[in-house]
Amino acid sequence: MTDSPWFHRRGSLARDGWESVVDDSLSGWQHTGIRVGSLAGDRTLTLPAAPVERMVVPLEGEVTADWSGDLADGDQADRGTVTLAGRPSVFHGPTDVLYLGAHTEATLRGTGRVAVAEAPATRRIPVSVLRSADIPVEIRGAGRSTRQVHNFGVPGGLEAEKLIVCEVITPAENWSSYPAHKHDEAVPGRESRLEEIYYFESAVSRNLTAPAAADPFGMFSTYSSPAGGIAIDAQVRTGDIALVPYGYHGPAVAAPGYDLYYLNVMAGPDAERAWLISDDPAHGWIRGTWEQQEPDPRLPYSR
Repeated sequence: MTDSPWFHRRGSLARDGWESVVDDSLSGWQHTGIRVGSLAGDRTLTLPAAPVERMVVPLEGEVTADWSGDLADGDQADRGTVTLAGRPSVFHGPTDVLYLGAHTEATLRGTGRVAVAEAPATRRIPVSVLRSADIPVEIRGAGRSTRQVHNFGVPGGLEAEKLIVCEVITPAENWSSYPAHKHDEAVPGRESRLEEIYYFESAVSRNLTAPAAADPFGMFSTYSSPAGGIAIDAQVRTGDIALVPYGYHGPAVAAPGYDLYYLNVMAGPDAERAWLISDDPAHGWIRGTWEQQEPDPRLPYSR
């Protein structure tokens, strides 16, 4: 079962040369966005200057960005070109990423697939590049709840106005985004209000050989909280997108034989840029069990 306004199959949000576009043109969606597209040969993808900040994340292959925009004082033009050394796939560790402040335009070229995380913003924060070798890699959880997190766009690691971005690798048979949690209520010091996007990819586990008919997938769920009703219980595959405006979300489960990846994009209306969550009180106790377990030895995934 899926709650159709909040779950979208690959290609169902195609627009303007992009495979998928999420922005405030979707009913009920205000604070975050994502664009996913492919690059090859002379094909380019354009990011127009707008009151949004962005993070360019190569999913597969290498991406070059030609960008331009006003400096923070508004008196001069600033421009540049940067090549982001990518990766064979999202299951090969971190990639270089590029942050573009509000009112910065860019043209993307290269070979492969790229995602662009977005959030409405007004500040002209300077363009910055985070190289893969400098991106914090966190092994979170333990046992069958072990996952790998690349924290390249989180508070304390990236200057941004609203945008929070990270990516997660969950090896076959493991659970992530678990225990189910929410961030839809402003409780100072305890919980922040954040919309969240999950962009998924799935592949045959890197230590297996599968027949051509293999169909990699995972599972993802959301359910209601006092802030609103939502219900997603879906098989997820490469290119699928789940939107979480409110409610509890998780788990994301990698099926046996298949690894699962997701890119998380978060932002919200609160003045403070912070990722503060509340576990479902029925399941939060599970975090304490990780202290008696070892992390999954298959991680970290790298090149």
